[in-house]
Amino acid sequence: MPHYKTSQEWLEQSALLLQARPTTTRITTKYSIKPFAVRKSKSDTTSGEDVPMTDSKPPRGALELKTYDPITGVALKYRTTKAAEVSRLILSLGRLGRAMAALPDVQEEEVAEVPAKEEEAKTTQQQPQASAPGKKKKKGKK
Repeated sequence: MPHYKTSQEWLEQSALLLQARPTTTRITTKYSIKPFAVRKSKSDTTSGEDVPMTDSKPPRGALELKTYDPITGVALKYRTTKAAEVSRLILSLGRLGRAMAALPDVQEEEVAEVPAKEEEAKTTQQQPQASAPGKKKKKGKK
């Protein structure tokens, strides 16, 4: 059972496995959170000793993704503790799920960039909207 080091490798291999066997392959997610460790107060430690304080906290949560096909026995695993990567992986599960549901892949549209001169010409051609007449704002006292 391969355990991948990067999420991109896991995504590519999972997509290939899902293309080969979309009806039997399953993707499972497991999110675990370690209980928060109780800190000792300063009064509990001896006053004569200097205890180094560490500001970096170890990660509490971990996401484990597993792609498994019971017919071939192939299992692909990936584990991460990075919060930004967790959200990106959860979003990418939707793309993998489309293959499992036998839906066609949606091609992402590439936005063609318009040169700045053309954008300025478009904005100057548009007429500004007339503001509705209303009360004038009073200036505050100085």
